Parts: sequence; structure tokens; C-alpha cells
Amino acid sequence: MVGVKLCFMLDVRRMQILRAVISSGTVTAAAAHLGYTPSAVSQQIAVLERQAGVPLLERTGRGVRATAAGRLLSEHAGLLSRGVAAAETALADLKAGRTGHLAIRYFTSSGAALVAPALARLRGEHPGVRIDLELIDDPAGSLAEVERGHADLALIVGHPGRPREGVRLERLLDDTFAAVLPADHPLATRRALELAELATEPWVASERPGPCLDPLLDACAAAGFAPDFGVRSEDHMTAQGFVAAGLGIGVLPRLGLVNRHPDIVIRPIENPEPVRTVHAAIREVSLAQPAVTALLNALREHAQADAA
Repeated sequence: MVGVKLCFMLDVRRMQILRAVISSGTVTAAAAHLGYTPSAVSQQIAVLERQAGVPLLERTGRGVRATAAGRLLSEHAGLLSRGVAAAETALADLKAGRTGHLAIRYFTSSGAALVAPALARLRGEHPGVRIDLELIDDPAGSLAEVERGHADLALIVGHPGRPREGVRLERLLDDTFAAVLPADHPLATRRALELAELATEPWVASERPGPCLDPLLDACAAAGFAPDFGVRSEDHMTAQGFVAAGLGIGVLPRLGLVNRHPDIVIRPIENPEPVRTVHAAIREVSLAQPAVTALLNALREHAQADAA
């Protein structure tokens, strides 16, 4: 208990003054080094001795030398100085983006198309930053991760609603859907298709019910039909494989078509064109980190390239 009490009583600045006096050998030399008057230094040492409850210096002719207690506090003052210097260096590295830790959340189809190239660029620019990357396909869950401070940035599909204060929501991309057909399908020779032309086809589902599937269902409803999902998959590559095997046609988001099966054809859809939005949710306080800003810029550029 005594040790804990001393930690609260002792003044770190006065300990540094004591260290300067001991290193210099005289109060006058320490005062000149610190930019104080000798009387001010003597007063600070006297207060520190009262706090410590034991003498810290003893006179030796015109100079002073440390008592055992004085040496002890001087050594700890040196440790504190080195700790502060290390903290300043670490803070400078963090502010410059040389170090740090970013927590990123993403949904499945954004991984290969947006997240992978953006993180590759980030690693080249900020190699010392550690990345915590986690897949979350639930937009509300991803947004909650950012709002609770568990993630710095999350990619979210759909309209997650108004975020809490301190979280910025930025629209990155309008991700359009395209028709995915077997290579030998009669419609494969067309340059573009109207959505209603797919009404009587058996469909391969590539999304689970929710914000990723809703825009497609809404577009089909606007075209006057509901798709007949004969085969269901929650993986875009598997869905493409089912289409290539002739089990049905698919309508997949462009982000999910970055890696394409060789035995399918992809055609634009019109009247209406299904589309889903992709947002980035960012903790505003995290934007003070250069690595977060660099990642967001990379995501913007890749999103623009995908939209072009």
C-alpha cells in the first residue's frame, strides 16, 4: 500500500528536476540547463523531499550528491523519460501511418472485387499497419460493429438506415445485376435482355433473402413476375457452376462476377435494371489515421473502376 501511495504523491516534473541536479552536480548548473533560477530549482527539490519524506540530496562542498532515496528517484525519472520518448515515437509512427491496427468488415461479393485490391494497395503504402479483416454478410451487423467501435470501416450492401453520431456513411457504388446464361442458351446471342424475358426461365438463386436479394425481387415485381428459383445457392461461383450445367439462369450482381465460370455468358439487363447500393461505414475518429484515409481512397477508386 505504501508503494501505491507514493505513486500518487510524487510529482514527475520535480523528479526530472532532481535528476538534472544529480547529473549536473550543482543546483546552479541544473538551473542553467533547465532554464530556471537556482532558487526555483531549490524550491522544487524541497517540495519533492517533503513529498518523499526523506532527504534526497546532501551537500558536498559547493555541490550536492544524491542520497540513496535521491538515486532511486533519479533512476525512476530516467525510466519515465525513456518511456515518454518511446510513447512519442510510437505516436508519431501511428500518426504517420507507419504502424497501427485497422479492423475492417466486408460482405462476400465485395471481397475479391473491392477489398482485396484496396488492401493490396494499402499494404504497399502502409506496410506496418496490421489488418483485422472479418466477413459479415449482415448489413445491420456490420454497421453495428462500426458504431460500437469494434471496426474502423465496414462495407455494407443495401440501405442500412441512418448511422449513429460519429459514423459516416458514404455511397461507394451502384452495383448492377446482369443475366448469367449457359453458353448454349438461346438468349446468349443477344447483346442485352429485358428482365421480363427471363420470367419463364428456371432460376438459380445466388443470394440469401435480405438486402442483397431484395433489389432483384423488387425489379422482377416491377417487370410483372416473381422468379422461379429451382436451385438455390448462397455462393456466386457455385451459382455460376449450376448455370453452366444448364440447371437454370442466374441474375447476379456485377461484384459477384469478378471471377467468371468459362461456360457462361453475361448479358446486361434492361427495363428495369436491378441495382443494389454499396456503402462504406466509417468511424469519423478513425479518419485521423492516414491508413484509414488511404484505404477509403483505394476503395473509392476501385468502386469507380468497377462502375465504369
